[in-house]
Amino acid sequence: MKIKQQAAERHVLTVTVDNEAGILAKIAGLFTARGYNIDSLTVADISENHETSRITIVTHGPPEVIDQIRAQLDRLVPVHKVTDLTEIGPHVERELALVKVAGTGDARVEALRLADVFRASVVDTTTRSFVFELTGTPEKIDRFVGLMRDLGLVEVGRTGVVGMIRGPDGA
Repeated sequence: MKIKQQAAERHVLTVTVDNEAGILAKIAGLFTARGYNIDSLTVADISENHETSRITIVTHGPPEVIDQIRAQLDRLVPVHKVTDLTEIGPHVERELALVKVAGTGDARVEALRLADVFRASVVDTTTRSFVFELTGTPEKIDRFVGLMRDLGLVEVGRTGVVGMIRGPDGA
């Protein structure tokens, strides 16, 4: 008898937590102990009094694993709220990347042309290199980086995904 495995789905989770030392380690430990992978992780203070932070986690797994992750996150003491933006529906995701490209001549001109097409900004330049700043979906950034590989890609730094549901309501 064969057991049918469900395909892993990509999910974007937001977790509102107390802004205290060790909470990120607790959450990362939860994922590590159970063998779950974190594709992207961002954290930011979201309150004026610096008491609350928002953690955005991108992960993959079959629906029952995602449900288990959410339930386990909900049980952590400093966690206020866990939201699965993917399940809620339409949401906005963005990521920031810095992309360093070295080159001269035609490669340099082509890198600038592609940066314009992707609406990337030049934030640093020398006679032999550029550092581009690009914001967009992870897929857009992946495409830009892929094109830059042939033109002299040197280095990439990415912030990770942040996301919000669309419309007037909060998550």
